[in-house]
Amino acid sequence: MIDRFIPFHKSIAGIEIPTKFTFPFYYQAHPLAIQAANQLQHYLRNQSDWKHNFGIDSTESGLVIGKMFGVLVVQNKRSEFGFLAAFSGKLADSNDHHYFVPPVFDLLKEDGFFKRGEQVVNGINQSIEVLEADQEYVFLKKEMAKMQKKASEEIANKKEDLNAARRLRKQKKKELAHVLTGFEFEKLLAEQIEESLKNKYFFNLLVKEWEESLEVLRSKLHDYEEKLLRLKKERKELSNKLQQQIFDQYRFLNINQDWKSLREIFTEELQLPIPAGAGECAAPKLLHYAFLNDLKPIAMAEFWWGQSPKSEIRRHGEFYPACRSKCLPILGHMLAGMEVDENPLLKNPAEGKKLEVIYEDDFLIVINKPAEFLSVPGKNVTDSVQKRITEKHPEAILVHRLDQSTSGIILVAKNKFTHQQLQAQFIKRTVEKRYVAVLEGKVKEKEGLIDLPLRVDLDNRPQQMVCYKYGKPSQTKFKVLSESDELTRIQFIPITGRTHQLRMHAAHPSGLGASILGDDLYGRKADRLHLHAEFLAFTHPEDNNRMEFEVEADF
Repeated sequence: MIDRFIPFHKSIAGIEIPTKFTFPFYYQAHPLAIQAANQLQHYLRNQSDWKHNFGIDSTESGLVIGKMFGVLVVQNKRSEFGFLAAFSGKLADSNDHHYFVPPVFDLLKEDGFFKRGEQVVNGINQSIEVLEADQEYVFLKKEMAKMQKKASEEIANKKEDLNAARRLRKQKKKELAHVLTGFEFEKLLAEQIEESLKNKYFFNLLVKEWEESLEVLRSKLHDYEEKLLRLKKERKELSNKLQQQIFDQYRFLNINQDWKSLREIFTEELQLPIPAGAGECAAPKLLHYAFLNDLKPIAMAEFWWGQSPKSEIRRHGEFYPACRSKCLPILGHMLAGMEVDENPLLKNPAEGKKLEVIYEDDFLIVINKPAEFLSVPGKNVTDSVQKRITEKHPEAILVHRLDQSTSGIILVAKNKFTHQQLQAQFIKRTVEKRYVAVLEGKVKEKEGLIDLPLRVDLDNRPQQMVCYKYGKPSQTKFKVLSESDELTRIQFIPITGRTHQLRMHAAHPSGLGASILGDDLYGRKADRLHLHAEFLAFTHPEDNNRMEFEVEADF
């Protein structure tokens, strides 16, 4: 096996070695990981081993595909520090390059079971294509379609004739009922019954003749369609078998030298479907290689390299946490037995912070929420605006929410009736809301409307993404207030209230293309998220007076 251990080019003397490993789903990159990432990025800028269009060099051709890369700082058996590098998925149409750790399982190995199985599936696909293109089969399908259309038209016309004749008989019977004698009327009825039976006979005969003609064609098509059905069933069974084999071959090692496959991790233990691409991310590759080669993991970081995908927000060269849908279950096994940094999401961000009540009466409360303070109880932390308010007012209900990182005005109803009345105002959009934010960078337009459909990123909850197929409409008015030192102070007036709406509308290239300062999900971390709900106006549900509240941001 080729040694993928990469020595540091620059001295790491003076950099403190961490005592715990990186918590991969929320972290500040350690200086060692940053130095490793810088060295990897230097390689990416200068290498000539392969060609891949990341979308950052205008001279490159081909499909633009940005990539997530990862570095894992390790210590080898000689107590030397270095790092491992990895990329997610494939790079330059290959999943193995000499500078990077190999895949956990090489799907593209020429003599592997997947390639052999893929050849069989391709053979079946070719057989299906040949059969579907057979001239006689194509001719028979066209003839069947034409005959079915003609049969439907003739039968429909004949049925209309029957209905018309029935209406005429009914009208005639009605007109002559009081004119004819009893004998003559009985004779008329008999004639009409005979006519009806005769018409039905010839109608049924027509249907039968068409059915017999169609059956002749069906019998000729039957052999072709039976063969196609058999081939497609065989293809499906083989594809499923290959997929299950792949899930079993993706086996991950941890520090205790315990192995677990994708099937064991997702299907057996968590009863979850196995996501596409599971096991191909950088983090599992890095840790698996380290455990397999007796390398001690020290710190890890992942960064995006290249142009951002159109739907998500990825900044070139920025660090990002490991994805949750694919990596969280896998790394749960791989990090077992290791001392890992505490999950920051388990800490109470509101500890030591107070809620400022800026207005209160018998019906409602208006609160100024600090940044990094939950609006409602979370999965791991219950301390929140809702919890603290209900401790004093058990029937109180939040009328709306703010993101944990967003500061500003929150409206609370003291009872259910008041809550319903205020909620109705939000639904009818008669409530006025205004936010102030500081953006990293300058924006082209000084004011306008952002209109982007948003939905949750299923691989990285709670992050949102732009999706024109399944996204919900979201609109925000904006106005630039001031600019200085590559920062823009801006006013936001949200028309809709989607999750992370303002953060996405600010950061996405189809929005303002400048993330909010301190946005650790869609931009860069800072001392805080510079987003504040500064103004709220609504009609009091008791006396119908218009109420306005404004709290200046502390940034």
